[in-house]
Amino acid sequence: MDQEIINRVKKSLTSYQDRQIDATLELLGDNNTVPFIARYRKERTGNLDEVQIREIQDEATRIEKLVHRQDEVKNQIESQGKLTPQLRKTIDATTQLQQVEDIYLPYKQKRKTKATVAKDAGLMPFAQWLLTFPSQGLDEKIATFINDKVTDADAVLAGVHEILAEAIGERAGFREWLRNYARRNGQLTSQVKRNGKDADEQGVYQTYYDFSSPFKNVSAYQTLALNRGEKAGVLTVKLNIDEQAVDQYLNFQLIGNRKGPAVPIVVAAYQDAYKRFMGPAIERELRRELTETADAHAIRVFGENLYHLLMQAPLKNRIVMGFDPAYRTGCKLAVMDGNGKYLDKLVIYPHKPANAAKRAAAMPEFLKFIEKNHVEMIAIGNGTASRESEQFVADAIKQLDRPVQYTIVNEAGASVYSASEVARTEFPDFNVEERSAVSIGRRLQDPLAELVKIDPQAVGVGQYQHDVAGSALDEQLSRVVETAVNQVGVDLNRASVELLAHISG
Repeated sequence: MDQEIINRVKKSLTSYQDRQIDATLELLGDNNTVPFIARYRKERTGNLDEVQIREIQDEATRIEKLVHRQDEVKNQIESQGKLTPQLRKTIDATTQLQQVEDIYLPYKQKRKTKATVAKDAGLMPFAQWLLTFPSQGLDEKIATFINDKVTDADAVLAGVHEILAEAIGERAGFREWLRNYARRNGQLTSQVKRNGKDADEQGVYQTYYDFSSPFKNVSAYQTLALNRGEKAGVLTVKLNIDEQAVDQYLNFQLIGNRKGPAVPIVVAAYQDAYKRFMGPAIERELRRELTETADAHAIRVFGENLYHLLMQAPLKNRIVMGFDPAYRTGCKLAVMDGNGKYLDKLVIYPHKPANAAKRAAAMPEFLKFIEKNHVEMIAIGNGTASRESEQFVADAIKQLDRPVQYTIVNEAGASVYSASEVARTEFPDFNVEERSAVSIGRRLQDPLAELVKIDPQAVGVGQYQHDVAGSALDEQLSRVVETAVNQVGVDLNRASVELLAHISG
């Protein structure tokens, strides 16, 4: 990794010693995994744990992206012959990507705008002259700029208005002030659209039909709900800012106590710059900022929930039956020995709409199946027909001469696993529902070993997972699985390929 990036990481993360950052980034650069470094390279990192190592890793990634963008922007401006030593210094001093983009905005190659047309017509000198706030001579000056492209005074003033409005709208300092003011004082509001209620038949977004909150107080779940309501065509969401306060700030910065014929022209330009350029851009930025914060919160909660699910205590050395409930297609049963090895399977029909003969046969078949396989524990999936199946199992075990227990197991993701290539490889002759019964039983026996085979997004422990950034969610969940597997460890003689793939080293 470039030494400049390493130095910036050290400057940013002052809670760590320089040698810890150097060692961590060197180890990561050699493609060592975070759990491996935390467990086996403590002497080099100064006993940093996984959380600390990931903090260094994330900050290095952020700064690497920042430096890359700084270099791109400097090269672009330099190619235009406009990169002064002071501008280079200003770009290098930025600490956030948005600051770099603000500085680059006036130099960005744009599609043809009214301002560029006006510049091509030779009106730039007139705009610069206006910003000196002359005391007189406006009409005479306008006359000198009338030509084939701008044929009268109105055209000259319209053109210079566009030049001034675009230039003011691209001022990095103005955008930064407006951004900070909106964060502190803005109000995020939502209203139901004219036909929005028709698109919200269940009233899911009713809370937000007339909603208002200070921007700084909007919670993560509110942000994601507003985004979904807006995307569904139910809500109109806006960020409202006190325009009078913005006007006063821009007037103070651009006009001050100056007088003369240029004042109303500049006032009209900055007001238009706010309405057309700065206001909408800052609203988009801050809405995106809210969304990114909400995404990060939702992803963190999802990760924590997944971690606790994976770290549930296993049920070792017990013969377990997985019971996948259903109505029409029958309940699928699968038995695993104390090591999770599949033993036997069966389908019974204890619930309607099965006919009376099938329902009558279900209980004796079930009891015989339990005794045949010496079942000690029954894991019932919590899906369709779960309650009826629980009652059926409870009635059955009362008829046994030995103790057999049952529990309800969250079957989220079992169907995803059942249709996966992993499941097809493991049980090529099973149908999908029979594989689900195996998964339900095994996730009671060893949650980590079984759930690691399933896409983490399918295990049902998060909210809004389909609304957040997919790549960021995938990365976080992969980290969680990696951490959990390495904290628990595996039995090399029994572990699946999917489990071994997460072992560090």
